[in-house]
Amino acid sequence: MNLKCIIVDDEPLAVELLASYVSKIPFLDLAGKYSNATDALSGIREHKPDLVFLDIQMPEINGLELSHMIPETTRIVFTTAFAQYATDSYRVNALDYLLKPISYASFLEACNKALHWFTLLQKGENKAAEEPKSIFVKSEYKLLQIDLDSIRYIEGLKDYVKIFTEESQHPILSLMNMKAMEQMLPPSRFIRVHRSFIVNKAKIREVERNRIIFGNVYIPIGDSYKQAFQEFISK
Repeated sequence: MNLKCIIVDDEPLAVELLASYVSKIPFLDLAGKYSNATDALSGIREHKPDLVFLDIQMPEINGLELSHMIPETTRIVFTTAFAQYATDSYRVNALDYLLKPISYASFLEACNKALHWFTLLQKGENKAAEEPKSIFVKSEYKLLQIDLDSIRYIEGLKDYVKIFTEESQHPILSLMNMKAMEQMLPPSRFIRVHRSFIVNKAKIREVERNRIIFGNVYIPIGDSYKQAFQEFISK
């Protein structure tokens, strides 16, 4: 994987130093060098870089202000001589914060961090593309195709499951146990919160007192599922 990058700094010597570092790193492609925010924004729109090495102290529009104008898909590594901006940098979700004078070792470390981040992102996108968009279930002697996006939650009743969707006021009843149902659903999108309930992660809007609230329906979070649910919430 190669990352397209640009450098934004009003100090020519700083720009040339970072450009020399970029040239030594095989997975970086330098798309542009800019001395002010206005030109940098034009370059970002044109090149759509993965990574921006961004100085903070610049005339007219400083680096922190510019960072709010950069698309979320582009990650930022701040390069500055002022340590006091470190806290502000993390508020804009900067990937790293390098203090001048910047050594090649610290620059390389930041670049490796960026490569790792984009590699994980790509794996996640590939995995999502491979996951099914729908499932087939048998209901009343028919096979029904159900879009996964439409499922809110699933309730298990002995040898049956009730699938509650956003498209219908009535659940779809299918002869299937919860284990079989759980195996059909991608774990990245669904989570079992009770021996009798599986919920769509994307549909969770309210959690109160160890239960998930869907309108006037309260789904309990079982003791043996609490840790996994808390880990999901934390992420």
